[in-house]
Amino acid sequence: MKFIETGLSDCWLITTEPVGDDRGYFMRTFCAREFEEAGLNPNLAQTSISYNQEKGTLRGLHFQTQPHMEDKLVRCIQGAIFDVMVDVRPGSPTFGKWYAAELSATNNHQLYAPKGFAHGFQTLTSDCIVSYHIAQFYAPESASGLRWDDPQIGVSWPLAPVNQSHNDLQLSTLATFDQSLLIPYEAERG
Repeated sequence: MKFIETGLSDCWLITTEPVGDDRGYFMRTFCAREFEEAGLNPNLAQTSISYNQEKGTLRGLHFQTQPHMEDKLVRCIQGAIFDVMVDVRPGSPTFGKWYAAELSATNNHQLYAPKGFAHGFQTLTSDCIVSYHIAQFYAPESASGLRWDDPQIGVSWPLAPVNQSHNDLQLSTLATFDQSLLIPYEAERG
């Protein structure tokens, strides 16, 4: 695995190196020791998947508020997505900035973000499956997020969005969100 800086403080693009032969290939997508050596949280509490039937489906920008914020590792195991991480840690040098990467079953890239990042994605193909490795347990009472079209963040989504949930359309903007529910950058670092 290679850990590549994204330009957002503490957010990483992770590439993998498949080893193949005439049968196919084998590829390691997670190694606690390598994550720890790179300064990433190696713990794993949950693994989840999201199936998305239609191209253009947009989910997010989601996160959990304190005290249940999450470290996430995201990859696309079928199809392709435009995956977005947004730094929402007050005091961070990259607060309110976003990074996106195409994650696909073909390129096997992954995005990692620690607590204090909002996450969203848009499907670039039909029938996408997205896999999440999460270091903390899901707490529905802490589920929150920001609007996908927040002008302060300014994500440039590649397609017109379809299939957005009612809840996602009701999310607030970064400017109106209660930032006391977020983890400050310095507190998260330690």
